[in-house]
Amino acid sequence: MRYQFIRTERDNRVETIAFNRPEAMNAFTPALLSELIAALDDAAQDRDCACVVLEGEGRAFSAGVDLKLLQRATFSAGRVDNVFGETAAAAADRLRAHPLPVIAKVHGFCFTGALEIALHCDFILTTDDTKFGDTHARWGLRPSWGMSQNLARAVGVRRARELSFAAAAFSGEDAAQWGLANASFPDKETLDAETAARAEAVAEGSREAIAAYKDLYRLHEEYRPLSEALREEVRRDYPGITDTADRLKGFGG
Repeated sequence: MRYQFIRTERDNRVETIAFNRPEAMNAFTPALLSELIAALDDAAQDRDCACVVLEGEGRAFSAGVDLKLLQRATFSAGRVDNVFGETAAAAADRLRAHPLPVIAKVHGFCFTGALEIALHCDFILTTDDTKFGDTHARWGLRPSWGMSQNLARAVGVRRARELSFAAAAFSGEDAAQWGLANASFPDKETLDAETAARAEAVAEGSREAIAAYKDLYRLHEEYRPLSEALREEVRRDYPGITDTADRLKGFGG
């Protein structure tokens, strides 16, 4: 499929999806998020794909929602729903429920809606000088793409309140120290190399076993009592895992 606002590239079993509006700091529009959904669906259906990397072209992962779009919008109770409709929620759902691991490779800037999208990925890798922030309150907006739930789970509710109420920017180094990012690297070159290495390592695993893991980690996020969650882990079945014997053949050989 040919895209206008994203770029896709395959390297072995790793699919890179890049926001491709560098002239606008990859700011989100409904059209861009629609293309993101289509690319994620294509990757999910491709049996030769085992991992997805989400990144941004140019100087930023993404500056978030395109404020020029919002300036022309009519608002009700601080929502951006009339601009994005169900597109943003659908993109968030695709990322969270995607059968493949999705790595957010974040550099430059990652604000508000972009941070919400990154937090729906399985994990985040970044650079020390990347700037993150939640600016909903600054613009008189309320979160509706998952910020209030995912940011609090990532950094703790008290720190999340401070970051959101003050619209405070923080660095990639902060993000890693607080647990929002899995790792932060000194520069973009190192980020590129380390992301590629991690994606390749993930892609070597059993696609269906990792899909099962993704489902079970979502079970963890339901915060059920431990005894109930343990029983549910055993109860769930994943008949798509059919490569066990083949993978074991090489052990000790």
